[in-house]
Amino acid sequence: MSLMLEIRLEESQDQNAVHRLNLAAFENGPEAALVDTLRASCQEYLAFVAVEDGVAVGHILFTPVTVDGSGAAGMGLAPMAVLPSHQRKGIGSRLVRHGLDHLRQSGCPFVIVLGHPEFYPRFGFESASRYRLISQWEGGPDEAFMIAVLNADALPKGSGTARYREEFDAAM
Repeated sequence: MSLMLEIRLEESQDQNAVHRLNLAAFENGPEAALVDTLRASCQEYLAFVAVEDGVAVGHILFTPVTVDGSGAAGMGLAPMAVLPSHQRKGIGSRLVRHGLDHLRQSGCPFVIVLGHPEFYPRFGFESASRYRLISQWEGGPDEAFMIAVLNADALPKGSGTARYREEFDAAM
């Protein structure tokens, strides 16, 4: 991996490259269109790109999530993509760490993810069911729905269903 990898906030001129990156990383799945839709509809959209030698090689997106009946709000991580030619080189890990550090500093209480249970725990993610939180999407394995607690005092006190923005429903 080049030592010239920069992680920075997504900028408007990155949009086409991010679209192509998501198409490549997810084999033409719905993620690229989802990112475009969220960018247009969500003011709290937070995205970072990993840029190597002027080329966007990675992207991570965070959007608001809520927990039913609790008033608690955090962020959801999805999607995170790295160009296939650049995978397994630590770029995804750097994107996750960078995003979580940014959210922790901005006062975000928690981040949820529906993702690979072999990957995300290294960043502090643990089973959301430990905090009595369940995913809005039924049928997924419990170990794949995870939470990174950034401020335990701001977590919901009871159980609840964590909800991503409605734009995600079409992609699931």
